Amino acid sequence: MPGTFWGRIQYILEEYGWSFVSGAGYTLIIAVVSTIIGCLIGFIVGIIQTIPLTKHSPMPKKIVLRIVWFILNAYVEVFRGTPMMVQAMFIYFGAAQLFNFHMSTWFAAFFIVSINTGAYMAETVRGGVLSVDNGQTEGAKAIGMTHVQTMIHVVLPQALRNIMPQIGNNLIINIKDTCVLSVIGVVELFYTTKGVAGAYYTYFEAFTITMIIYFILTYTCSRILRYFEGKMDGSDSYDLATTDTLTFTSGLYRYPDKKKEDDDE
Repeated sequence: MPGTFWGRIQYILEEYGWSFVSGAGYTLIIAVVSTIIGCLIGFIVGIIQTIPLTKHSPMPKKIVLRIVWFILNAYVEVFRGTPMMVQAMFIYFGAAQLFNFHMSTWFAAFFIVSINTGAYMAETVRGGVLSVDNGQTEGAKAIGMTHVQTMIHVVLPQALRNIMPQIGNNLIINIKDTCVLSVIGVVELFYTTKGVAGAYYTYFEAFTITMIIYFILTYTCSRILRYFEGKMDGSDSYDLATTDTLTFTSGLYRYPDKKKEDDDE
């Protein structure tokens, strides 16, 4: 083992470089897949939580919805109010002891991170839906659309742009928080690093490498998400278009680039 810090770093990379790459790959897979599943859970919960009730709603609908709302609110509050490490231990070992259901570590990893993300996304989706102007919902209902149709085709496409930063934030958090899954034996980046560090008692050097890898993963993902956010914003200037053959506004009216206006001022 070399005597210098950078020498030991180089030695560890030569001996265990592929182990770090493998651990980083598993971490990224768990984070990305679980974030996607968590977003789907969040959208479903968010849609159910925003189903309207009026005084004219039938009593069975009111009873069922209030029971479902209570269950969903309990789910959101519990998973937002407890650490994911505790959730991992509780679910993984609790399922085996109470229901004799022995999860594989991979299934447990995806399941735990997904439902944790879903709890946070549910509140994000609810806030995003409420941020859309009520006139959009009223207009959709006026043409006969149901609540689910209104959410899917009218409200959620507009709310998605508002909640996109939070989706990216959840992905970044999941990349970092997958390290807690090591307590149930999931072989991700942190678990791999502990094994490498313990082999030569080079904890400082091994975790220096791991810290850099985590930073590369999170920084790259954040840049990619920023790119897609920019694409969702569309062009800074655009033409008004119409299907009315009697009025040809396309090409006649153009909203100038705001940056150019600011520069002129």
